[in-house]
Amino acid sequence: MNATGRPGARPGQRDLTSGPIGRSLLLFALPTLGSSILQSINGSINAVWIGQFLGERALAATTNANLVLFLLVSAVFGFGMAATIMIGQAAGRGDIEGVRRVFGTTLGLFAVLSTLVAVVGWLAAPAILTTLGTPAEAYPLALAYLRVIFVSMPTGFLSVLVSMALRGTGDAITPLKFLALGAVLDAGLNPLLIVGVGPFPELGITGSALATVIANTLSFVAMLVFVYRRDLVVRLRGAEWRYLRPDPALLKPLVTKGIPMGLQMLVATGSALAMIGLVNRQGTTITAAYGAASQLWTYIQMPAMAVGGAVSAMVAQNIGAGRWDRVERVNRSGVILNLILTGGLVAAVAAADRHVLWLFLGSDGDAVGAATRINLIGSASFILFGVSIVLSATMRANGAVVAPLVILAVALFPVRLGLAYALTPAWGADAIWWSFPAGSLASMVMTIGYYRHGNWKKGRPLAPPEAEEQAMACEEPTAKKMPVG
Repeated sequence: MNATGRPGARPGQRDLTSGPIGRSLLLFALPTLGSSILQSINGSINAVWIGQFLGERALAATTNANLVLFLLVSAVFGFGMAATIMIGQAAGRGDIEGVRRVFGTTLGLFAVLSTLVAVVGWLAAPAILTTLGTPAEAYPLALAYLRVIFVSMPTGFLSVLVSMALRGTGDAITPLKFLALGAVLDAGLNPLLIVGVGPFPELGITGSALATVIANTLSFVAMLVFVYRRDLVVRLRGAEWRYLRPDPALLKPLVTKGIPMGLQMLVATGSALAMIGLVNRQGTTITAAYGAASQLWTYIQMPAMAVGGAVSAMVAQNIGAGRWDRVERVNRSGVILNLILTGGLVAAVAAADRHVLWLFLGSDGDAVGAATRINLIGSASFILFGVSIVLSATMRANGAVVAPLVILAVALFPVRLGLAYALTPAWGADAIWWSFPAGSLASMVMTIGYYRHGNWKKGRPLAPPEAEEQAMACEEPTAKKMPVG
């Protein structure tokens, strides 16, 4: 038996359908958590470089451009998640060609979409920034930055897809390695290209965007080389390159399941923007305090997101393998792991919040006090919301994507925002902070209700094995089942 836990398994693949569930889930979730932390730290470091070298106008420009980038990533994220689930189901039933067919179809789709985004984005960048109301003094910088970012879209989208596909096969370590490589290169190249050091030209804000493009491209190429040298499951060779032509039978579940999952991110983003509008009415001090607390919340919610991603991949493999006896145990372990990791982080932040918040707010005692109260009331909501994330991840792994979307929309808009708007006249700013645990509690209750009584278990595999076998028709000598234990 090799390191994957499956006799004769493909290199880099972790078998998530056997062995101790809790340990496997933790070992799979930790690299994903590490990836999220690295991305956040990398973004913070780049913001420091831009702020220190180029000033507030440049920082405002990147803020506007990054909002556009986040919305674009959200739009395609659902397709990547759908592909991850389909790949996980195929890997769980030991179907190598099923994995490669799903990956090829999604890769072909992403290649077309990302190219269109790059071309349209370059042409429409001025109109996009005008629509966002980008300040006039920051507009030229934002335009230069955004256009370079649009050029990087094909490589960026494909890199995200390869990483998600590898996680679907049970490999969370490879994406972490090359994300770390990209983060180090990005943080190192940013100051060199912004101010011009040695042989590097002085490019200002364009240099910051170019540093990100170079770092992401180099790390993506390095990851592809690694995939082929290690012969990982998602590699395509020879006649398998025909899988890049999207298969209509696979495109249907990618689109019908991917769109609702992408909409979940857009719903969350819309709710956050509406909440910021409500917070802004409370004055500059409260807005600054909320911004500082939000910085902490970015890290507090990471464990639940990582555990949810691990649960989704693990459940997908077990559903593909027909191991429904393990699905409930995976879900239970995910909930417990979320309570431990998120709960522990909430407690740690609560114990040291004034010291940490001081880093963002300095000696402004009123702002620090307000931020401490915001964090005390709001941070516990992420423990409850983490339960919803894990349960939703379990249901999505079997193709149930509409109910989690509806539940999220109800929890964030009628409940959270509705309470905040309704109670603010009587409670003041506290109404906003208490709306966070209220919304999370509503989401958890509704999700538990659907998990226990809904029909999510009746879904069929997103990429039925019989369809794949007919499509292959033994055309390829490598069209064999993945070895299983």
